[in-house]
Amino acid sequence: MGAADCLFCRLARGDLPTDPVYQSDDLLAFLDIHPIRPGHTLIIPRRHYPYYDDLPTPVAAEIMALGQRLAPVLRARYQVERVAFFFTGVDIAHAHAHVVPMFERTDITSPTYIAERPLSFRPAPRADATELASVAEALRQGLAAG
Repeated sequence: MGAADCLFCRLARGDLPTDPVYQSDDLLAFLDIHPIRPGHTLIIPRRHYPYYDDLPTPVAAEIMALGQRLAPVLRARYQVERVAFFFTGVDIAHAHAHVVPMFERTDITSPTYIAERPLSFRPAPRADATELASVAEALRQGLAAG
């Protein structure tokens, strides 16, 4: 899949609607429509990089810095002790980071910790669009205040 067909590239170009939490020349941050937890934010580079290790160091640093700015906003909004930050690439081959308020220790975990098997998985439910818009506005305000 090339950049023309990539879902995240289409979002970054504005071809598809989203409620941005943050925008710069290089990045777009928005709420995941299938969140692990409320406030689950994705940070994507506007340019297409299939893997996180393809990211130019300044872009990777900007993603990390935004995650660090966003974490205290999410901690305060959701009254959680920790916010997870991680790169994956399981669903979409476009480098992206997840910033997720951790309501429970098991919100982000490895199968190594799972005692009972077999497990089955399903996609997380789609979030309500009105709620996403409201949370995105609150997070934008939190970032602007910080």
